[in-house]
Amino acid sequence: MDAVNAAPVLAATTLRINDRAPGFTARSTEGEVSLSGYRGRWLLFFSHPADFTSVCTSEFIAFAQAQDKFSALNCDLLGLSVDSLYSHVAWLRDIERSFGVKVKFPLIEDSAMVVARAYGMLDSASENSGTVRATYAIDPEGIVRAIVWYPMNVGRSVDELLRLVEALQTSERDCALTPEGWRPGQPLVEPAASSMDEADQTTEGQTWYYRERRA
Repeated sequence: MDAVNAAPVLAATTLRINDRAPGFTARSTEGEVSLSGYRGRWLLFFSHPADFTSVCTSEFIAFAQAQDKFSALNCDLLGLSVDSLYSHVAWLRDIERSFGVKVKFPLIEDSAMVVARAYGMLDSASENSGTVRATYAIDPEGIVRAIVWYPMNVGRSVDELLRLVEALQTSERDCALTPEGWRPGQPLVEPAASSMDEADQTTEGQTWYYRERRA
């Protein structure tokens, strides 16, 4: 069962890839949510600096428009900022009214900065409590599989985050690697050869350290 964080800790945690994601229970725009409630599915958990801001608004519109694509990958979306639940509700309602886009995924209230500190979402160099644009891809077992940070002044690429989730899933399922810019349907690559016998098995046009997987 997830731990319920009742009081903020003093310092932000530094999460690393393959760490277990810290458990939490929190209020959100879709009711109370817990990390354990996402067990068995992938989760893209992301923070944003503040409600009613231009870059964050553009990101939430893009996430909402791509939600069905994430769902098709068995991946849920979960947002967070240190703004109050009332601010979240007002902002998401205004996005729907102003842009015709309904945000259906939960947005967590973290006014006490408990979850943000547990995940290291607070920028120690920042002059305020706004969370950075941190994104964590968490697998069905609750393990952090990827971490992506953007500065406050640069918006995320939701398309790239969608590609990231699919690449993680494909690499795991097919026991292979995904090369630069990989997209579904493109060739995967094998790990570099680790023995003379493996190196001798390379085919024409490939090297022992770059071997495309043949269909």
